[in-house]
Amino acid sequence: MNDNKLTFIDLFCGAGFGARGASKAGGMPLLAVDAWERATETYKANFPNANVIQDKIENIAPLDYQQEYIPDVLLTSPECTAHSIARGAKKGSEKSRETAISIFPWVNAFNPRWVIVENVNRMTQWDRHEEIIVTLEKYGYTVNQLLLDSAKFGTPQSRKRLFLICDSGGSVITHGQLINSHKKKAKNARSVIDWSGRYESRPLHSPGRAEATLERAERAIAALGKNVPFLIVYYGSDYAGGWQALDAPLRTVTTIDRFGLVTWENNTPMLRMLQPSELLKAMGAGSDHLLPIGTRRDKVKLCGNGVCSPVMEVIFRTIKRIMKKEQLKIAN
Repeated sequence: MNDNKLTFIDLFCGAGFGARGASKAGGMPLLAVDAWERATETYKANFPNANVIQDKIENIAPLDYQQEYIPDVLLTSPECTAHSIARGAKKGSEKSRETAISIFPWVNAFNPRWVIVENVNRMTQWDRHEEIIVTLEKYGYTVNQLLLDSAKFGTPQSRKRLFLICDSGGSVITHGQLINSHKKKAKNARSVIDWSGRYESRPLHSPGRAEATLERAERAIAALGKNVPFLIVYYGSDYAGGWQALDAPLRTVTTIDRFGLVTWENNTPMLRMLQPSELLKAMGAGSDHLLPIGTRRDKVKLCGNGVCSPVMEVIFRTIKRIMKKEQLKIAN
């Protein structure tokens, strides 16, 4: 940790939402890698001083960069679609799952003090998940396996993700320590919505509207009454009737359009989809983060693939606090 900055390498970097949280806590990205061009272009726009590479990490020889970078943290978010419940009954790709294994040449090359692995909680059901933990322990890391909900960290989205926070210095980090280390107020779905009227809505009962959509809306109206705005929730397996009220955190943002906002005009329900700018707020990245590149579809996918910034901010602040204590102890 130099000049009070935690340097990090960002694998499967996406649009940089995790890096945004890390940078708010004093982190500095050195090198970032992602296979999707839209992700790397977006990352470059937000972190122009980082070296950003578009490629699969298994195609890159980390030893080629060993002399150039000395990271404190290796930050990784391996592919999660093969584990995710959002894929329904489709069989996941083992090759996709095994991207988690491909982080080890990077661990070996850079020997960072910290390794962070983020993924969906269902990764724990993968038959090679224990192999990852055992291998990290063989490298000398204490592995703290935590299930963290972004809503507990001041994010207006309920997004539960698995985090392996690994320290070669032996630190034990608990869920309670992370939650109690910040004082951010809980936020709800209402806070992400643009109420300016700039986005056009159409009557809910328009020709061609899917019957399933109308049924979701009818359930919400029956529960809330008329003239109360709400969200229709498409896809997923939350068994909550296909809708949600606005006074709770937004349900998990996915890589495809999932949320339809129902508002009212003269007792007539109107519907529009949430926009990328609103989903960006739900990721907690703040006004500093940009989504300047790609189609609307691309931007929705970028958000759905991301790590909520406030969670990573708390993790990095915790790491900094641990390392500062160690430095003070040595100095005294």
